[in-house]
Amino acid sequence: MAAVTPISLFTLSPNYNPSHEAASFRSKAFLQRSDLLASSHSLFCIHPSLVFRSRLLFRIATSRQFSCVNCSAENKPSPSSDISSTAKIRSEVLSPFRSVRMFFYIAFIASGALGGLITITRLISSLANPSKTLLLPEILKDLSIDLGAVFLFYFLYARENEAKNVQLAKLFREESLSQLKLRIDQKKIVPINDLRGIARLVILAGPAAYINESFKLSEAFTEGLLERGVLVVPFATDKSKLEFESVDCKEQFPIDEKRKKLWQLRPVNVAEWSNWIDEQKKLATVSLDSPVYLSLRMDGRVRGSGVGYPPWNAFVAQLPPVKGLWSGILDGMDGRVL
Repeated sequence: MAAVTPISLFTLSPNYNPSHEAASFRSKAFLQRSDLLASSHSLFCIHPSLVFRSRLLFRIATSRQFSCVNCSAENKPSPSSDISSTAKIRSEVLSPFRSVRMFFYIAFIASGALGGLITITRLISSLANPSKTLLLPEILKDLSIDLGAVFLFYFLYARENEAKNVQLAKLFREESLSQLKLRIDQKKIVPINDLRGIARLVILAGPAAYINESFKLSEAFTEGLLERGVLVVPFATDKSKLEFESVDCKEQFPIDEKRKKLWQLRPVNVAEWSNWIDEQKKLATVSLDSPVYLSLRMDGRVRGSGVGYPPWNAFVAQLPPVKGLWSGILDGMDGRVL
């Protein structure tokens, strides 16, 4: 009978460097231990599966790098890749124990299912053996407990998973909003993400007449809004020119430096803005023709939204100033997130 020939796993690694002393020492120790095992088991024949496994390991080791490249280049992205990694990280930060709860729910479901299978086998045995009929009430009780536990924890898991998907979708929409670009002046264009921690944006989306009227209504609250870091982003859905931008309407729409600063932002890439706003209207079951406003927190998350004119007076009353004694303490007091 042929003795088993030891195969060193180090020879299968394409990244093995014999110049490293630690690796060389481990290799020699492995060979010596393999020789002892081979001499002590010399009565056994070589099984064909050993040859197959060694060839398989060799092929995997030699083609490992190429297979990784092929997978990353050819495979299509999974549906979960549509959600950005930033949104997933933010979801974990906002709900840090959700993954732990979902793990235990799955463990309890598996435990209840296993207990139910064992109880079913006992039930079948009791039904087949008349001498065990007295155990039927207890077995049925155990089975109902197991099934009840499975259904209960499945319900909790499904609810937790649905809440997770809703939160991820909301964060993903916020991340999509943060990538939309704004024009600050003729030379500077920035994404909304760059204004996080700097300004509280109020986005107005509607026909030009709606934005012109909102401009008039905000006049009395201009100074209070600027003190609270509010900047307005007017987006005319009918693509008409805003009257307060026209030189001929200065008397009807008086503009000073504070008013210019409050209304200085303009959307860039109108098609992307229009698509994002239409998507939000569809999700909120709002007519596409309805004028809407969207209020963002200092951290870029959606604070409030609605149909019609924005409540300028409520913004001044609810939002804390960005400067002053309480500015650092009240930075997060932007209201609850929708």
